[in-house]
Amino acid sequence: MAEVAIAIPTFRRPRSLERLLRALEKLETTATVTVLVADNDAEAHEGLDLCARIAAGYRWTLDAFPAPERGIAQARNALAERALAATGARFIAMLDDDEWPEPGWLDAFLRVQAATGADALHGAVIPEFEAVPRASVAQCDGMASQRGTTGSCAMICSTANVFVSRACFEGLAKPCFDPAFGLSGGEDRDFFTRLLAQGARFAYADDAVVRAYVPASRATLGWALKRAYRVGNSDMRVFLKYRPGAGAMAKEFAKIAGAFAAVPVMSLALAATPPRRAIGLWKGCRAAGKIAALLGSHYNEYAVTDGA
Repeated sequence: MAEVAIAIPTFRRPRSLERLLRALEKLETTATVTVLVADNDAEAHEGLDLCARIAAGYRWTLDAFPAPERGIAQARNALAERALAATGARFIAMLDDDEWPEPGWLDAFLRVQAATGADALHGAVIPEFEAVPRASVAQCDGMASQRGTTGSCAMICSTANVFVSRACFEGLAKPCFDPAFGLSGGEDRDFFTRLLAQGARFAYADDAVVRAYVPASRATLGWALKRAYRVGNSDMRVFLKYRPGAGAMAKEFAKIAGAFAAVPVMSLALAATPPRRAIGLWKGCRAAGKIAALLGSHYNEYAVTDGA
């Protein structure tokens, strides 16, 4: 019987956290499950209060604790340390507090892991909108569904719905998630980049489905372009962290130049195709974020919390 720790960082989203915790009670699985919640809000600690209220009658072992040092990387590190020290879990699944899984989510991960032998797996993420976004931004990052082909893959970059072996966390130098990315994001790409360098194998499990709540404040073109800028900014910071050589830098500069050159062309070509109309702008903003990182500027997207 598999033993799994489900690790959830939370910050000022008690309603979303409760929806997630209630969904976990409905999992259809024979696995032994421990649910870990790291509350990153040292002041209001609404997540801790929620867990204290529901723990007595909860289906799974529910271990909630404070992670007072502000930042998403810091909260993920607290969860990893807790999972390794306080559980015997062979696998650690990570979910965001604005997500919730379908009943077959956990066993889908277990099946694909057994079939592929992968060390880390990513599952599908399907958005659920508070307000339907305009068609022009529906395919932008953060609003489009994340789906893939089940089986081995070259790389995964996000911790929004992942399933990682205990050995991955044990084998990395600590901290597992770089605190420098605490408010900007990018700690997940850096984490998987380090795993790849150590020979980890990756896979995608498209039947391991979670839903992700998208509040009205995020279902806009402005938010989509800010997200593109942030992704470019944090991706470049991860790239620079490992001191790339001249050849790698030249390829990256070529990509940035190509993205800027494509903006007017794509904007005109896709003007009559609403679902893809903003893709050119998205690519341009992502390239702008990369240039900002090259100049030493960091964009801290997670200084602001969307949703409740």
